[in-house]
Amino acid sequence: MVGRVLGTKDATPLEFWVGVAAGEFIQLDDVVALERVLPSGEVVHMYGTVGQVVARHEGARFDSDVFLIEEGILPAEVSEAAHVTATRFEPEVFVPPRPGQPVRIAEGDERERALFFDQMDRRFPVGMTRNGDPLWVNFEFLNGARGAHVNISGISGVATKTSYATFLLHSLFTSGVLGKAAVNTKALIFNVKGEDLLHLDRVNSRLDDEARVRYTNLELPSTPFESVSSFAPPRIDDPKATADVASRSDVTSFFWSIHEFCSQDLLPFLFADAEDDRAQYTTVVYNVMAQLRKIESNDSGAVVIDGVAVRTFRELADLITDRVQSEDQRHQWAGPAMGIGTINAFVRRLQGSVRHLGRLIRSDVPDPERHRIDRDRSQVTVVDLHNLNDRAKRFVVGVTLRRAFEEKEKAGQSEELLVVVLDELNKYAPREGTSPIKEVLLDIAERGRSLGVILIGAQQTASEVERRIIANSSIRVVGRLDSAEAAREEYGYLPAVHRQRATIVKPGTMILSQPQLPVPLVLEFPFPAWATRASEAVPVLGDGGPEDPFEDL
Repeated sequence: MVGRVLGTKDATPLEFWVGVAAGEFIQLDDVVALERVLPSGEVVHMYGTVGQVVARHEGARFDSDVFLIEEGILPAEVSEAAHVTATRFEPEVFVPPRPGQPVRIAEGDERERALFFDQMDRRFPVGMTRNGDPLWVNFEFLNGARGAHVNISGISGVATKTSYATFLLHSLFTSGVLGKAAVNTKALIFNVKGEDLLHLDRVNSRLDDEARVRYTNLELPSTPFESVSSFAPPRIDDPKATADVASRSDVTSFFWSIHEFCSQDLLPFLFADAEDDRAQYTTVVYNVMAQLRKIESNDSGAVVIDGVAVRTFRELADLITDRVQSEDQRHQWAGPAMGIGTINAFVRRLQGSVRHLGRLIRSDVPDPERHRIDRDRSQVTVVDLHNLNDRAKRFVVGVTLRRAFEEKEKAGQSEELLVVVLDELNKYAPREGTSPIKEVLLDIAERGRSLGVILIGAQQTASEVERRIIANSSIRVVGRLDSAEAAREEYGYLPAVHRQRATIVKPGTMILSQPQLPVPLVLEFPFPAWATRASEAVPVLGDGGPEDPFEDL
């Protein structure tokens, strides 16, 4: 027994207070259990979690009494009490506990029942308590059976959002919860910070024995990702289209051919700012797109216009500019009765994108098929964006996600999932305005669960992200939050105490909410077993690292 139900405070079926017994202690997040015997003789088992603990002097009236009490001049007793939020009743007879009833810490099977872990037929670990007990999530709320998607919020650099997202992937792939579908379940990760995620297949040199024990307690291997392919944009003005990466040499560069740009209707993704669909020049965009769809191409991926092969994006942009401004062809390319001001607005944005998109849309490199983002190569595909400006990032994210979603639509529903990890979600699906990328992300959020497309989205501030994307996320996670952000309505699923705690949690600690549990879980997750930046990666022979004997030859 750790204490008894207090009689000096109201006890309800939803919450009650426990007086801590002498020589015992209760801390935040402890799980407790007790029973109440009904007049019929039926026993109701009650479970709950501790959300707050208070200590006070009983008998003191003034703040200064504390000094007199400690000196033995005034008599007083120290009391501790814990506030408990009920989580489960067995059977579901919702009666309050009676004052004086003994309360104990729930362990083992009792803890499993208190947190509904015993009802999760398919579950995988998402972290652990401070004392090392594993915490689980019901896989049915991730794979689309009863819900889907994960949303992670937190301050950049402190909340460890990306580290936790990759830990969820690692747990998903290695816990066995996927069963036979694990072979063909894929992950698509967009890397937005440095070259941090280009080393997921490398052992983390900072991993110690204590961290390995944590993985063992979670029944997970302390190993990096086994099957990873990395793609990065080509270097600017590089005729060989070498990947713009400094920390490793086996990254494949990616771009789209001029023919793909024209035939696959990629033009709107150049104008993916949130206000675009409210501008008149979007009519020009879709008229030009219809004309580009008719253009023929040659074997190299270039398009042929009036007998001339167009091989670079600058040549294509100049051609489009000439057509929409030409008096003879303006009506056909820009649309009837389109004003010159609207056309010029379109041209300014088109020409402004050439500098940023020129290396990503081209047909001046032999064998362009080698430069495709191929998700079939490995289980995990990393697409590097960190060297691109915001307009180019939006283009790559929008085009890549649309293609992936369309392929899943053609394949139909299956247990083989595609998990998309996207940070800075507020850039691609802001609360205000519309854009082609936002429409793709909304499609994933609202229809993805039926197709096996799962979004793990992250952002600093959930209040700046489209509400429907947040609302469709069954699992919500927060790390360290700014106090003003924590007070917003988007975090209404967190009790007041958890909102306050979110402003002070340390890196590696997250607060997770899932539909099956009435209270959030405060968890810790192990230090990554995979390198999260180039400096952590254990060198591999032949990669240009310090252990490479052929370096500089």
